[in-house]
Amino acid sequence: MQRLEKLKAQFDAMYVDAFVVTNHINIKYLTGFNLNEGDGCLLVSANHAYLITDDRYQQALQEFDQTQLEAVITRDYYGQLSKLCNQHKVTVLGFESTLAYNIFEILDEIMLCDIVSFDNVVEQQRAIKAPNEINKLRAAAQLNSAGFNFLITQIHSGMSEIEVANLLDWWLKKQGASGNSFETIVASGPNAAKPHATAGQRILQDGDVVTLDFGYFLDGYTADITRTVGIGKIDPILNRIYQIVLQANQTVIEHVKAGADGKKLDAYGRDIIKQAGYGQYFNHGMGHGIGLSVHELPASYGPGAQLQVKNQQVITVEPGIYLPNVGGVRIEDDILVQADTNEILTNAPTDLIIL
Repeated sequence: MQRLEKLKAQFDAMYVDAFVVTNHINIKYLTGFNLNEGDGCLLVSANHAYLITDDRYQQALQEFDQTQLEAVITRDYYGQLSKLCNQHKVTVLGFESTLAYNIFEILDEIMLCDIVSFDNVVEQQRAIKAPNEINKLRAAAQLNSAGFNFLITQIHSGMSEIEVANLLDWWLKKQGASGNSFETIVASGPNAAKPHATAGQRILQDGDVVTLDFGYFLDGYTADITRTVGIGKIDPILNRIYQIVLQANQTVIEHVKAGADGKKLDAYGRDIIKQAGYGQYFNHGMGHGIGLSVHELPASYGPGAQLQVKNQQVITVEPGIYLPNVGGVRIEDDILVQADTNEILTNAPTDLIIL
């Protein structure tokens, strides 16, 4: 299991004998086994990997084809963790800094070895996608793009925002999506000026712009796509900001490649928006990493970003302009970073569509 071996290879530099993983997405990444949040932990030592969980998972683990993973069935997850650490003479145990405080208190009380917190150990591994992960992300992006293409054949004035969101949910699940990775945004009219508005009861009207931001899982991996459409005759100012946001989106994408500086990537798009006079109306980062989660490393990149994107990462590019009480526009794509170029995974049209 190469992912576990990569984790073990870091132990000497971390000065630990073992590492406990409690984040259920990281457990899935390292082992391939789906454990619900809070239902156990993974202990990785130099020569062993123990999945500590309870009897609800016993049958599934017996059927799970993974010889390097040893199942430990118990209702006392952390008592068993302590016993295993004592058995393997662990003197320093690393743990994830995202560990819940109540669990930390348990470990602090019962562990005989030293326990040391680490940031983003597994997340750094997850940031670089393997070829099979890239294929899954590509498929998820294509499915989510198809969801947008379906929606534009259905949306019309008189629908509510929540009706649009529910229709998308029905269609994508019918096509094989397992669920959404965040609450779908359908923001119409003045609501489109709120970057994180969720779908509500507002009725779509002629003259609205409608921002659609959604991401659905396919085979464990998610996309994250945003498109903005118009209904009927929209205000010329909304058409203008649409073209500015589109130019910003395309300009950033043109510069995405391995080694690109996050701050500079942000500036390529943000400067276009500033020069058009709308800098104060773009109030979030330019994008973030995606994969098994909708937000993962590389972290959000914006004016103060201290990061370089790397080969085989997948990032979003999502500039926006939001005019209070008028409306807003955001266009978001998922981009595979490559050595000297990139691949746009989301293939839904970006030209302004008027319904």
